[in-house]
Formats: sequence, structure tokens, C-alpha cells
Amino acid sequence: MSGSRPQTPAEAWRELLAGNGRFVSGDVQHPNQDAARRADIAGGQRPFATFFGCSDSRVAAEVIFDQGLGDLFVIRTAGHVVGPTELGSMEFGAEVLDIPLIVVLGHDSCGAVGATMEAVESGTMPKGLIRDLVQRIMPSVVAGKHQGMTSVDELMAEHVRQTVNLIVERSTRCAERVEDGRLAIVGLTYTLADGRASIAEVVGDIGESPAPTH
Repeated sequence: MSGSRPQTPAEAWRELLAGNGRFVSGDVQHPNQDAARRADIAGGQRPFATFFGCSDSRVAAEVIFDQGLGDLFVIRTAGHVVGPTELGSMEFGAEVLDIPLIVVLGHDSCGAVGATMEAVESGTMPKGLIRDLVQRIMPSVVAGKHQGMTSVDELMAEHVRQTVNLIVERSTRCAERVEDGRLAIVGLTYTLADGRASIAEVVGDIGESPAPTH
């Protein structure tokens, strides 16, 4: 990231959009990744966006949005499953670090969504704590199927939308900041093959609206 830290949701979104564009085209800058940056942020952090994404090894936010040390506050779970700890981390980012943007990042061919889809269709739940993961994704999959969605990627996008709105519903503190314009939440779907991130859902003002997805 060049220049000063983005202060508003729209500024943060523009910086991320530009970074993803560089990643897609192969013209990456790899900003804020040198020894000088490391020393500069040793005493404190001022990230400009919180990322809540899938743990998939192919979806590293700093890489696909061409950012560096101290730029992004990252929370990851398989299938971007949200619970109290994740919501608390988002509130920490918004309130303590004054981060203006939360990004929910899903991706195509998501294994966690695929496992949930299989559980819904077969009526058989997985064993161990993977069961808890599937149970948390299941409302999104069921809602998507009621809308006629049949593919993993369609259901993943629905899960992104559901997660964005779940954050606002369950976190009063985040919702208040969205209401007064200090925070926005954007849901993105990421395509593994070409590296492109596309808007699926927006709550708050990032300067543009989501394109129709279904």
C-alpha cells in the first residue's frame, strides 16, 4: 500500500480493488514487506481492512490483494464459519484498531461448503468436530437450495451473503459503526483460477453496489 492509510470504507475498498487488479494482471508491487516496514510497525499496528476468510491455503488475503505487513487484520476459519470468537475479533478490529472495512472472503470449489452440500443431500453428518463446521454452514446451503441453487459455487456465494448479514445481526457494535458510516462490510467471491475477487454483498457504503449474482 502506498501513501497514507485509507480512512473510510470507500478508500479501503479502492485500495483492495487496486491490489486485486495488480494480482490478477501479474503486476504486483509487494508493498510493505521489507525490513524498514517491519521496524516501522513493531511498536503498533494500523491495518485498514479486516479479512474474514476461508482457511484454504490458496486464499491468502495479503497475497491476492497485494498488501504487506500491517495492512490487513486477518481472521480465517474453514468455510469462513463465524462464531463468538470471530465476531469478537471483528469488533476488536473495528473498535480498538478503528478499521473501516470488513471483508468476508469466500472462494470457488470450497471444500467446507461441498461437505455441507453432501450432508444435506445424503442426510448423513460427518464425524468429529467437522460436524460442527457443517452445522454452521448448513443454514446458508439450505437457504440457497430453496432459491434453486444447485452448485457448490452458487451455494458458496450464498454463504458469503449470509455471513455478511449475520455479522450485522449478531454484532451490535459493528452494526452501529455501519449505521454511522465508520464501517462497511463487503462479501467477496474469489476465483482460484484467475485470482479475481467479485462483490457478492455489501452492507454500508463502499462507493459501489454489488452486481446481481442470481
